Amino acid sequence: MALPLLVCAGVVCRGGRYLLATRPPGSRLAGRWEFPGGKVVDGESLVDCIRRELCEELGLSVGAVAPLDVVEFPEAEPPLRLHFLTCALEATAEPVAHEGQRVGWFTLTELQSLDLLPADRLFVERLVGRRPQP
Repeated sequence: MALPLLVCAGVVCRGGRYLLATRPPGSRLAGRWEFPGGKVVDGESLVDCIRRELCEELGLSVGAVAPLDVVEFPEAEPPLRLHFLTCALEATAEPVAHEGQRVGWFTLTELQSLDLLPADRLFVERLVGRRPQP
């Protein structure tokens, strides 16, 4: 069995809204929504990966990072292990789409209606399940 491809996704929440971006034009699954992030390169930690990816993709400087969840897709080719990490930003930081992607802030309810990638959809379902009931 092949080793899983390690990927990090940044979970940034501000005022009850989550930051998502679309896959950039020309990429596989272009236009679908996902939590921003990317592949871990050899010798890179998960924290270093998410800081690099959010800086490259959205011009964001990430402060504190903490693990939140892991979604595995062993049936994918190659197998995928996606680490969702909470990421703190400065209160005034705003994303800038450096790769031609769309960027937006969405409530949990709005997230459920987006055209999400499968791993991101599963993560959102888990997030909704963790939400305190009124």
